[in-house]
Amino acid sequence: MQFELKPYENEPIFRAIARVIEQRIIGGALRPGDLLPAEMGLAEHLGVNRSSVREAIRLLEQNGLVAREPGKRKLRVTIPSGVDLSKVVSAAMVLRKVTFHNLWETMYALEPTAAAAAATRRDESALVVIEANLKKTEDALGDSRSLTSLDIEFHDLIAEAAKNGALELSRQPLSQVFYPAFYNVISRLSAGPRLLFAHRMIYAAVKGRDAAKAELWMQKHIRDFKRGYDLARLDMERPIEIPT
Repeated sequence: MQFELKPYENEPIFRAIARVIEQRIIGGALRPGDLLPAEMGLAEHLGVNRSSVREAIRLLEQNGLVAREPGKRKLRVTIPSGVDLSKVVSAAMVLRKVTFHNLWETMYALEPTAAAAAATRRDESALVVIEANLKKTEDALGDSRSLTSLDIEFHDLIAEAAKNGALELSRQPLSQVFYPAFYNVISRLSAGPRLLFAHRMIYAAVKGRDAAKAELWMQKHIRDFKRGYDLARLDMERPIEIPT
């Protein structure tokens, strides 16, 4: 396995190493499941210190591109999970001082599209897990924190039912900071019953394969998020924070 190291100007060596390996993975020369050479072998091949290789591997692990086998030192190429990607994007949004209003505008564009696609492409297994989510939501109407978690899960399940990997990856980091921020609305306004009603209407449309109705009810539901923020007298222009 050949690696050619050509650092950019002022680029740290460990980042150059990580970049070269990342390019081999994205380009298909290294595939998920393939073993990477040992740190010492990579260092000798590239003519660099082992510590630089170790830092490069750490960076690749953080980005979800490689992982160590349990109980072993061997590294294998992996596919980054949605969670790995979401953490990076969510952190970038916080640093760029993205506001809740920015998030709301974006979710208003994505969520109705996901609902319409789910109505067209859903299968029976998707309906089963969404039904289970609705039952849990009904049982948790008095628990704002549980409702928030179940709300996140509901929207994630709708996106999964849409069977569109690009859409799912695009909305996941947004949902990780958008829906938890709505906890303040749910807790202040007792919005659980209204939330559950909207979820049921979206589910009924998805189950009935009515894409237009699913899209319409999701639009209403996302507008309700903004209305709730206004009623709770929360500042939509305040920069978001990553929930702890």
